[in-house]
Amino acid sequence: MSDPANVLVVDDTPHNVKLLADILGAKGFRALTAASGEEALAKLAAEPVDLVLLDVMMPGLSGYDVCRRVRADPATALLPIVLVTSLDPHEERVKGIEAGADDFLQKPIHQAELLARVRSLLRIKSLQDEVRRQADQLRDWNAKLEERVAAQVAQIERLGRLKGFFSGPVAEAIVSAGERSLLAPHRRDICAVFIDIRGFTTFTDSAEPEEVMTLLAEFHAAMGALIDAAGGTVPHFAGDGILIFFNDPIPSDDPCGQAATMAIEMQRAFAPLAERWRKLGHDLALGIGIARGYATLGAIGYEGRQDYSAIGSVVNLAARLCGEAKGGQILVDRKVAAAIEGRHAVRPFESMPLKGFDRPVPVYLLG
Repeated sequence: MSDPANVLVVDDTPHNVKLLADILGAKGFRALTAASGEEALAKLAAEPVDLVLLDVMMPGLSGYDVCRRVRADPATALLPIVLVTSLDPHEERVKGIEAGADDFLQKPIHQAELLARVRSLLRIKSLQDEVRRQADQLRDWNAKLEERVAAQVAQIERLGRLKGFFSGPVAEAIVSAGERSLLAPHRRDICAVFIDIRGFTTFTDSAEPEEVMTLLAEFHAAMGALIDAAGGTVPHFAGDGILIFFNDPIPSDDPCGQAATMAIEMQRAFAPLAERWRKLGHDLALGIGIARGYATLGAIGYEGRQDYSAIGSVVNLAARLCGEAKGGQILVDRKVAAAIEGRHAVRPFESMPLKGFDRPVPVYLLG
């Protein structure tokens, strides 16, 4: 059951105040009373009021003065006001409308008319209150929406930056992780792939800069599509060399299988590029090395410029194997060979002394 409406009765004659208060109270309204305009304004400031029955002729502030002040206050600008007067109704109506009154009652008060006007104005106020409540709610929703939009824009910007060196799904997972960022330093068993172009140094010594950049753009576009399809992570580019790794930052059930399949597809995709470049007089080929092992991973750099990187002997081993691979070859270490055996053609190649490793490393040929 809703609370009774608060009706403020303002009149300097106690008998009139009591009469109106009794009528309202008998019909379920809560009557508040004030004996002057000043007291009425104090009551309005002190507690909620739903409607004012305001006598016109009072010492001090008249009903017109009170009405103007009520309308001037944003908090009560829409508060229903009924002017109660015993003066000429036509003249008082003009003055009352100019002061901001909503309705008028002529003394002596007719009870049925009083209640009808009170109920009518309270219905209007109820609608106004609902509109105001909805406006406040809409304002709150808009504020929350603006916050969410700002957060989404920031997230999209972060996602765009992350996609510079992660595949789409990986970048989205990093953004979703929030404070539990997958970019925090950690150690993980990864499968690292290193690729670069055989003959590229000779080519750059004789080619124009525009030719070099065009060739690299074609190479990166072809390899990048395969990296994205395989779900690999690219921490950075180094000219014609690209490091890719699997099982980080998103875990993989078969990182070596993903790496091997991608490497084979890379050699196939490189063949038509090499043929086209050969017709232009450039003898280029692709070498690939793959190794598996533990690495330390995370975002490194300084404020405003960071890269996601993998550090460890497994990365060095992949790079050394790539350096030993001839054009068209894919060299892998023992761990990778064991992981993909039975699914890909892999055979022992030879044990090689590699820079940075104390003893010769068993090497296998994939494909």
